[in-house]
Amino acid sequence: MSEAALAGIGMTSRRTRLRLQAQLQAAGIDHPKVLGLLRDMPRHLFVDTALASRAYDDVALPIGYGQTISRPSVVARMSQALLADGEPARVLEIGTGCGYQTAILSQLAGEVCSIERIEPLYRQARDRLVRMRFAGIRLHHGDGTLGWPQALDFDAILLTAAPVEVPPALLAQLAPGGRLIAPVHEGGAAQRLRKLVRTPQGYEYHDLGEVNFVPLLEGTQ
Repeated sequence: MSEAALAGIGMTSRRTRLRLQAQLQAAGIDHPKVLGLLRDMPRHLFVDTALASRAYDDVALPIGYGQTISRPSVVARMSQALLADGEPARVLEIGTGCGYQTAILSQLAGEVCSIERIEPLYRQARDRLVRMRFAGIRLHHGDGTLGWPQALDFDAILLTAAPVEVPPALLAQLAPGGRLIAPVHEGGAAQRLRKLVRTPQGYEYHDLGEVNFVPLLEGTQ
């Protein structure tokens, strides 16, 4: 992929990205690496060309199949929470989507394993991430509620869709001392972003504020 495509022009240029960085700082994002990644990641290449002019607005955008690419401020909040206990060696992502959060995670962890239940999105994300030459990523088309197919322990698990309760299979794959970050339904339409840290005594729960994600569904399509 060319440097010009990655750099963008006009509404996808560096000036526009610097404006997004300022908005993220105003929203309370203060981790230098997260701010740099959200500024430099070419979000316009993860959405349809018709939506590229809005790629650096702090809004969720449709990616097809009833799914969305999350708001940059939400991606930044989740990424910052992920780094609060240090950079993880291995991360599991549930919900690859267009691959934007996956690409961010690949710059924060040694290895990223990501599961997508919708096969066309899985294929699109796989091809996009290869073209953009991101390394250290393993993708799988499958049911994210079942966890990664191989028996692996993860230092961090991140959900980009909201369950009513965190699936037991994911908790089983969280390493001791690991953290899980997920939007969780609180009843009705309300969702809260939660961080769970696995301790010898059980789990510590931290509330990271209100969010709005698509629901986490079982099965594949």
